[in-house]
Parts: sequence; structure tokens; C-alpha cells
Amino acid sequence: MPFAMIGFFLALYKEFHKGLFEKWSIRELDRQTLHISSVVIIQKLLLVIACMICARSAAMAFNRFLDRHFDAKNPRTAIREIPSGVIHANSALWFTIICCLLFVVFSYLINTICFFLSPVALLVVLGYSYTKRFTALCHLILGLGLSLAPIGAYLAVAGRFDWLPVMFSLTVLFWVSGFDIIYALQDEEFDKSQQLYSIPASLGKKKALLLSRLLHLISALIVIAAGIYGLFGIAYWLGVLVFIGMLIYQHSIVKPDDLRRVNIAFMTANGIASVVFAVFVICDIFLK
Repeated sequence: MPFAMIGFFLALYKEFHKGLFEKWSIRELDRQTLHISSVVIIQKLLLVIACMICARSAAMAFNRFLDRHFDAKNPRTAIREIPSGVIHANSALWFTIICCLLFVVFSYLINTICFFLSPVALLVVLGYSYTKRFTALCHLILGLGLSLAPIGAYLAVAGRFDWLPVMFSLTVLFWVSGFDIIYALQDEEFDKSQQLYSIPASLGKKKALLLSRLLHLISALIVIAAGIYGLFGIAYWLGVLVFIGMLIYQHSIVKPDDLRRVNIAFMTANGIASVVFAVFVICDIFLK
């Protein structure tokens, strides 16, 4: 969601700066300045948020539905809602279908390109759930699914592709892939016993952490490149410091022989990284 907001407000700035809001019910308040209808912007923002919620909910529910038998066998995940009996598997499946339909409807209400690309987005975010059964690159597929957020939000406003949101999407791709490998360290032995694929199961904890660091290094380099390419100001670079600092922090607290703080690295550090970075980037956009 934070990176989707970056894509949304970046597109707002780009479109306003280029004077391309004529297609959006512009009200002319004077002969020199065009002011965009705040109602239209809010509607578009709410639709983007709704799409994000529906896609995320569908992906999570489908993953829980598809992995319910594995989750029941794994002591770490046996307490999840479906294996513990709190939610029926069919209910999760119906919830997934409803969320997918709503996602397509909301995409249609945004614009044509988002509508036609909505099945592609769903294919990626739902297809991820199958990948652990046949490839250790499943972490990259998850990263790809989440990386669609800034591009999708940008398309919702601008209706076209641009390099800067693509760079933010690549940042998300390598960032998510890296921290998902850290999270998967907990299930190395279980994945091997069930013939499931993951980087830790394939390479071992030590090499998996090294690969995670490499992916996060690439993510950091891309976010720096995006700042240079986008001619961002001081607020952006403060956000970059926080983002990279959180990447370094999570690797400092997780060791191959000490996974006690994996959840802190996975949830807390990455939550701070994304939210604080997005706030600084959006502030920088408004300061332009």
C-alpha cells in the first residue's frame, strides 16, 4: 500500500505538471491556473485503495486455501484459521472469488487500461501460491506480485507507463523477495520434508541470507537511482536513509543460527521501511 500511494501521488504530480488533467472534469477557477476537482481525485484514490485491498485479500485468502493441508502439518502454521477450524476452506475460496470480482469491477471504474490488465495482476498474485510446489524462485514471484502496486496506481491516474514507477516497482520486487527469504528461514526443514521449494531449503540458511542481502542491496541501489532520475529533493533522501537503514537493521538481527527475531525483521522493520519511506517521498512530491 505505501508504494501504491507513491505511484498515485507521483502520477498526480506528473499529470498536473504537464497540464494533462483536461480529461478529468477540470474546473477553471481563473485564466492562469487549472484546479482539479478534489472529488474526482478522492474517488480515484478510493478506487485505488479498494483495488489494493481486494487484490491483497484475494491473494492471502487463496494462499491460505491452497496451503491448508501443509499449514495443518507445520507446527508454526497449524494455528491459522483454516487448519484450526475457525474458517471453513470453502468460505475462504468464496471470499477469494468475491474479492477478485470486486477487483475487476473497481479496475473498470478506474480506466480502460487498468480494467484490461486486471486479469494479469490477478494471475500473478494468485499464481504465486502454486510456485512453492515447483520452484525455489517463489520469493521472486511474490516480489513481482507486490511490485505491481506502484505501477498499477500510476496507471490509475496517468493511464500510461513511465520509467519512474517502474523503478519503484523494481525496488519492491527485490525488497520483498529479500525479506520473504528471511521469513522462509523458519520453514527450511519443513519445506524439505514436504518436498516444497524455497531458497533456504535449496541453499541452506547461510547462503539464503547472503542472497537476501544481495537482493536488498539491489533494491537499495534502485531506490537511489530512482531518486537521481526523478530529481527528488531532501525529503526523498531522508526517506532513502530510513529505508536502507531498516534493510541493514533486519540483517543485523537475523543470523543463520539465531532466528528468534525473524518476525521483528519481517514485520516491524519492513513496515517502518515502507511507511516512513512513502511519507517522505509523498512529502517531497508536494514540495516540488
